[in-house]
Amino acid sequence: MTEKEKQQAGELYNSRDPELVADRVKANKFCLEYNRLPCNDYIKRQWMLDRLVALRGENTIIESDFFCDYGYNIVIGNNFHADQNLNILDSADIIFGDNVFIGPNCTFYTSERPLDCTLRNQGFETAKPIKVGNNVCLRGNVCVLPGVTIGDNVVIETGSIVTEDIPSNTYASGNPCKEVSKLEAPKIVPEEKTPADEESAAEDNKSDAPAETPKNDGKKRFVKLVEVKK
Repeated sequence: MTEKEKQQAGELYNSRDPELVADRVKANKFCLEYNRLPCNDYIKRQWMLDRLVALRGENTIIESDFFCDYGYNIVIGNNFHADQNLNILDSADIIFGDNVFIGPNCTFYTSERPLDCTLRNQGFETAKPIKVGNNVCLRGNVCVLPGVTIGDNVVIETGSIVTEDIPSNTYASGNPCKEVSKLEAPKIVPEEKTPADEESAAEDNKSDAPAETPKNDGKKRFVKLVEVKK
C-alpha cells in the first residue's frame, strides 16, 4: 500500500511521503489564492471551492481566511456558512450536513501524531474521520478532534473542545465538551401549495402517462450525504 492508501484506510502512515506533501502544497496554494480574492468576487470564490473540496451543495459561504490540508476529503452539504479563520486538517474524511453554521476561529483535526516519539519524529500519523450532522451551529473558537461525530440539531458553545461524540438535539459546552441540555427537535413545516400547484397536480392525476423524471438544469448541485463517503 502507498502511504496515501494507508492514510485513507485509517492506518499508520508517513506524512512526509512525497505524494502527500505534493497534495498539501497544491491545497495550500489554492487556499492562499482563495484568501486573496475580494470578498465580493463570488463567482471566482465558488469556482475555487469546487476545485478544492470533494463535493459541496448549494449556498456555500466560507469567509477568509480559510485553510485545509488536502481539500479532497471535505464534503459540504447545502447552506453552509463558515466565518473567518476556518482551519480543517482533512487527512481523513470530514463530512458536513445541511444548514451548518461555523463561528470564527474554529478548527477540525482528523490527524493524530503517535505517543511513541520514535514514530512521531519520523513523521508518522494516523487519521480518523469527522462527521457533522444537519442543523448544527458551532460558535467561535470550537475545536473538534479526530473521530468525532456530531449529531443533528446541535449547538456547541464558544471555546469548547469536542473530544467525544455529541448526540442529536443537544446544547453542549466545555473542555471537554459535554451535553448541557436537550434541544427540541426541529419541526417539519409542510410547504404551502399555491392554487397553481394544486391545478397542476390535478392535471397530472388525470393523465395516464407515467410521470417524467425531473431533469437537472445544471444550475443546482444537490448533495446526498448518505451516499457520499459512507
